[in-house]
Amino acid sequence: MNLSKQDANSQYDSQYDSQYDSQQNTLMSIRTERVARLVQREVADLLNTTFHDSRDLMATVTGVRVTGDLSIAYVYVSCLGESEESRRAAVDGLVVLTPRIRNELASRIRHQVRHIPELRFVLDESLTAAARIDELLDVARRDRQDRGNA
Repeated sequence: MNLSKQDANSQYDSQYDSQYDSQQNTLMSIRTERVARLVQREVADLLNTTFHDSRDLMATVTGVRVTGDLSIAYVYVSCLGESEESRRAAVDGLVVLTPRIRNELASRIRHQVRHIPELRFVLDESLTAAARIDELLDVARRDRQDRGNA
């Protein structure tokens, strides 16, 4: 296998580029994770302290996902409430407060990030879904025990 010098260089460049790209992706994911954790911690603290009186229902920040360019932070919130409508109303209340929350967030993290991400609140239904799954599993266990006893 006789490679010309130009072919060898282009092969080396493509290997270097792919290694560099994977390192950049790793660094970017570490950065986005770090910013997501920071935003989660600070928004949760803001909701429990500064904006505690502004909302009717108890809300908990369950997670934050930040886009790769760090421009948008999706804040996943779990709300206590009897009905779907009451939980949606709580999230809608947070959406109304978003500019004030973002302003307070900016004052807290402005020395750690260059641009403050836009906040988008999303109702996290994972806890409700988990409770529903547990309920269904309990029903299945009872049915199995009833069939075993009969």
